[in-house]
Amino acid sequence: MTRRRLIPLFLLCLTLGGRAEEATNPPVADVGAAARVAGLQFTDAELKLLAPGVSQRTERGFAELRARRFPNSLPPAGVFDPRPSGFRFPVANDDFRWAPPAGVTRPKNPEDLAFLSVAELAALLRSRQVTSEELTLLALGRLRRYGPALHCVVSLTEERALAAARAADRELAAGNWRGPLHGLPYGAKDLLAARGAPTTWGATPFTNQVFDSDATVIRKLETAGAVLVAKLSLGELAMGDVWFGGKTRNPWQPDKGSSGSSAGSAAAVAAGLVPFALGSETLGSIVSPATVCGVTGLRPTFGRVSRTGAMTLCWSLDKLGPLARTAEDCALVLEVIRGADGEDRSAVDAPFAFAAGRELRTLRLGFLEADLSRPHGNFTNNQTALNALRSLGAELKPVALPDLPAGPLWSILEVESAAAFDELTRSNLDDTLVQQGSGNWPNLFRSARFIPAVEFVQATRLRMELMTAMDALFRGLDVLVVPAWDGNALLFSNMTGHPCVVVPNGDKSGGAPASLCFLGKLFGDGAALEAAAAYQRATAWHRQRPDLSKLAAP
Repeated sequence: MTRRRLIPLFLLCLTLGGRAEEATNPPVADVGAAARVAGLQFTDAELKLLAPGVSQRTERGFAELRARRFPNSLPPAGVFDPRPSGFRFPVANDDFRWAPPAGVTRPKNPEDLAFLSVAELAALLRSRQVTSEELTLLALGRLRRYGPALHCVVSLTEERALAAARAADRELAAGNWRGPLHGLPYGAKDLLAARGAPTTWGATPFTNQVFDSDATVIRKLETAGAVLVAKLSLGELAMGDVWFGGKTRNPWQPDKGSSGSSAGSAAAVAAGLVPFALGSETLGSIVSPATVCGVTGLRPTFGRVSRTGAMTLCWSLDKLGPLARTAEDCALVLEVIRGADGEDRSAVDAPFAFAAGRELRTLRLGFLEADLSRPHGNFTNNQTALNALRSLGAELKPVALPDLPAGPLWSILEVESAAAFDELTRSNLDDTLVQQGSGNWPNLFRSARFIPAVEFVQATRLRMELMTAMDALFRGLDVLVVPAWDGNALLFSNMTGHPCVVVPNGDKSGGAPASLCFLGKLFGDGAALEAAAAYQRATAWHRQRPDLSKLAAP
């Protein structure tokens, strides 16, 4: 491949470096041009003084850094902690309390079995009305039948799955029940390592990448008896729904995408291919596909779940969480995957209290009055949902997000992601990615080179302001109800690390996105899940199923 030469060459080296490394003795005019790109103005005398030092830094420091190969798994020295000064973990008045629902009977139609919740399937497995092998074969069959049309399956883990299912059945038959996930099939977003299986990150350069160990979350699920049946698609390098295998489709509208980047996880759950799946979110990658595909998703508090064995996009923003039918299901998965592992330095052990069946009147709820009152595509559904919450005894306190600028915060994602895939950019392998537009990773990685280091640090200081302001907002609140997409709630809550539960809140038969989000306090995931579960017990949007007749095997 011919190496591209970018013009002006020195300008790119100065602004945090690009693909060229051979520039020396830059003219003062080039230094001035680079300064103007950074929004700075220097005198001729200042520029003349600057030029030699800039050249030395480019030749020595940058070149030495680029001579080293940093694996994607190597984090920077700094560790993001979402807890502002004086933070205390929420006092857990209760532990995790859950029992299998009573009176669950096996449906006669296998199609109905495929759309039962994790909680219902757990009850059937424990009562031996179904076997793990039966559920696993059902999932594998549906993945084969509908996966090609949805473009949601990267690879099946059939041999591993059947061995795990048969082992689960032996244990269950002997009366050894590990918990609600024991024997349940599930899928994992293909940025999570699973020993012996390809882990492609959705991108062509990594299609043959295989790890010899499991990601921490997959290892924890295996210990709980869950059965991994498939690696599911993600938009390449965790953006959108387009990957090297095509565009992951929305089961409700197969002519459209599922959104992303947890594209395959959301589509597979929505189509009844698996009861739950693991996804990830950096800035909307659980909330967005859950909204489009009509499933429930949990983005846990930053640091709640270890990311060891997951592709890194952004060290201070990446989070792992489940997509499932219900908020209760998400709570069951979180209880298994949460906690530190001694490897991810951001992961902590923190209390997680969840009481299935908790009433809304016992929780302090706020809502973003201005954002939820603004006419937009989901306005009617949101207003109906707020009225439903009030009918359940919730007293909704109107609040507003902190009045802080949003634009500068994006540079944090842009710079960290460009650093995570620095070698991809400098090797020209970014040319092999499917998407090459102005808003896609290749161009974004390059443009991040022009973000000055000082402005990047200033953006992190703005983030600290936001963290403090959001902490103050949640004083007196347990849960904040916000729109899924409108306004700054998605950006701000990701930047501050707050947990979010996204639930369907409208008719999906027409294919329109319809969801509402419940934000919790930092490490207050349980309250957000309890509020979402209460809403779902009073509504039936999460029970809707897409018409899969258009998804016949090709």
